[in-house]
Amino acid sequence: MKRKTLASTTLTLLAGGLATRLRAVTDDALPKSLVEVAGRPFIDHQLELFHRRGIRRIVLCLGHLGHQIETHVGDGRAFGLNVSYSHDTPGLLGTGGALRRAMPMLGELFWVVYGDSYVDINFAEVFEALLSTDKLALMTVLKNDDRWDRSNVEFQRGRLVRYDKQTRTRAMHHVDYGVALLRRAALERIPPARQYDLADLYSSLVAEGAMMGFEVANRFYEIGTPAALEETRKFLESLTTHSSPR
Repeated sequence: MKRKTLASTTLTLLAGGLATRLRAVTDDALPKSLVEVAGRPFIDHQLELFHRRGIRRIVLCLGHLGHQIETHVGDGRAFGLNVSYSHDTPGLLGTGGALRRAMPMLGELFWVVYGDSYVDINFAEVFEALLSTDKLALMTVLKNDDRWDRSNVEFQRGRLVRYDKQTRTRAMHHVDYGVALLRRAALERIPPARQYDLADLYSSLVAEGAMMGFEVANRFYEIGTPAALEETRKFLESLTTHSSPR
């Protein structure tokens, strides 16, 4: 049996959100992924990062104003990628429902990344970690202590103990970093054509010990709020400055 490789896996980018907290920036006329950050649409920074980290296949799960994103990105060749699209239903299926809708395009093992996050980690290392186990899924986690977002993960001695976005416990010092690696069997648990939150799937997988944790060190950046957008802008501009020839 041919061994899976990082380049052969698909990364699913969940970019169908309504950007309700960014209306002052988007004016309901621009999808969050196309908000300008450091002189370019945010999605450009994401796609270049994925390519640099060894990803070659992308499925974009689109919803609100998704046609604008598809027009901008096209087939992905400008980024050295192969990009396909899965469009949400008019009623919106939520993160889990949108991912389930895209399932025929994803293969047996695939990545899940949120469309408003910049997550620079070693994808190859994470990939090998899941392949070495029989777990259904992997969640990357970051020691957070409420610094960059509300901590929602109990991660003890290298093991995921609890994941809950609603109910906080004192043992939650980590946060879901926003990069997951799933096997198809995990996604099949989501009922088709129904609204479903991906966090509910993650919570149940963690509770039964079917999802492993992988701790990362680099903090994430995101554009979900005006304040976070400004912080991300400064970070990406600093990368441009440091990479420019002197």
